Amino acid sequence: MAYIDGFLVPVPAGNVGAYRRIARRAGRIWMEYGALQYLEAVADDIATDKLVSFPKAVQAAPDEVVLFSLILYRSRGHRDQVNAQVLADPRIAAMGPDKMPFQPSRMLHGGFKSIVKF
Repeated sequence: MAYIDGFLVPVPAGNVGAYRRIARRAGRIWMEYGALQYLEAVADDIATDKLVSFPKAVQAAPDEVVLFSLILYRSRGHRDQVNAQVLADPRIAAMGPDKMPFQPSRMLHGGFKSIVKF
């Protein structure tokens, strides 16, 4: 079953266009190296007043939106292989953390094994 890298990113609302441009470039690179799918989505209908929420998880400020991203792979080994190639690519290095339209230190990310698939 598939392996998924998932991300939650708080982005200032005024920076969503810049984030989208970077994500499009990055997504092409991940796909070039073998990722099965690359998806970026901006929050549209999420709770903000709950004890635990997406915005609270990433400490989103009132002027920020939360983006959810995922990259799909065949397996964890495939993910590790693709990510090694992606991170060694100079195009990704040129997008360094200092050029991101958000604070990378508040991004949540992790790898997930699929347990149900239709």
